[in-house]
Amino acid sequence: MHVCLILFPGFPMLALSLVREVLRLANAQAEQRLFTLTVRTVNGAAVTDRDGTQVTGALPDWHGAQGFDLVLLCAGEAPLTALPMGLRAFLIRADAAGATLGGLDTGGTILARLGFLDGREAVLPDSAPAELPENVKRIALSRAPFALDRQRLTTAGGLAVADALTAWIARAQGPALAADTAEALAHGRMRDAGRCQRMAITADPLLERMQSIMAARIEAPIAVEKVATELGLSPKQLRLRCRKGLNRTPAQIYLDLRLARAEQLVSETTLPVSEIARAAGFASPSAFTRSYHARFGAPPRRPRHSGVARTESEQAATRH
Repeated sequence: MHVCLILFPGFPMLALSLVREVLRLANAQAEQRLFTLTVRTVNGAAVTDRDGTQVTGALPDWHGAQGFDLVLLCAGEAPLTALPMGLRAFLIRADAAGATLGGLDTGGTILARLGFLDGREAVLPDSAPAELPENVKRIALSRAPFALDRQRLTTAGGLAVADALTAWIARAQGPALAADTAEALAHGRMRDAGRCQRMAITADPLLERMQSIMAARIEAPIAVEKVATELGLSPKQLRLRCRKGLNRTPAQIYLDLRLARAEQLVSETTLPVSEIARAAGFASPSAFTRSYHARFGAPPRRPRHSGVARTESEQAATRH
């Protein structure tokens, strides 16, 4: 899989270092070169990081977008200054080819400005609402360390970059490799935007791995039988193991994780119920609402956080 990192002037050097290290460790854990990294600069010349260190990269000829699986923008304190004309077309081609588009630190502001985060959950800098008031209205802002929502990856600064990249690896190549990579990076357990921390506590490492597999497939749940196969067990063996270790069936544990994901989106974003249902892997909003009400005792329609909380009816009135 091929990763493209586009550096803008004033980018944080830590982000570049973490991207390189996470991919290097992932290749080492896989014992093969699963990931390649191409570093480009947005203007084709050397760019300086926040501390004045110069970095060179490949020329931004804006060709080859279809060859990348992940395109990351890494920017500094003035991310919207002189955006090149070819950038948006490059991102459109990459998106159409199935790539995940990502913004590291203020790189997310650029994606928002170009319209690539509309209708998505995203982590943006505190300055984004003031810089892009109209764009931000169309984005479900999250306070999590990072967000990975339908081929969009956005992160806060610092070590969140490593957590975000391991979450993308979990989706692209499987949770086992991501967990091994995170362990090698001395992170301990991989974090999934704060959501994997809601896993049921167990002393059984196999059940921990089971929950990691499930957590990496929230939006598009897989059959419990396939989970068992990935763990090298029969469905019956997995069911007995879950009963013994967690006093729940695998299907119940999977539903717990999906509803925990949904509850977070209800509490921390302004996404409509239909989008939350899809993000939590439910076939329809009505099925999601029934499950949510049964678990939490209330429908998933209470005010959401977005600087100023608004109900769905208020959002609909605004749109019309």
